Amino acid sequence: MTGTYLQVAAALLFVVLLIGAAGFVLKRKQNRFGLMSVVSYQSFGPKKGVAAMKIGKEVLILGLTPNDIRLLRVFKDEDIDLPETEGFQGKFQKFVNIGAQRN
Repeated sequence: MTGTYLQVAAALLFVVLLIGAAGFVLKRKQNRFGLMSVVSYQSFGPKKGVAAMKIGKEVLILGLTPNDIRLLRVFKDEDIDLPETEGFQGKFQKFVNIGAQRN
């Protein structure tokens, strides 16, 4: 009887660790490739605005309200001229480099 409980507990622990490892790998993969980035955001009041998001090779213009997100327009990447933006990784790396130069 105790052996059965140990076997079930070990199987449950294995499944939980497997789910955690899969989540960790997927999170690292997403951050490395930067699949999605906010190009620009213009606020029109509290919790209201328009955002331009780059997803893959498309730029989506989204209307944002507290209750809704609406797709206003889709552009191909080559149709519009976007300024080069650096994601969080690039900005973070600049801070790390500045800190390394001070030491």
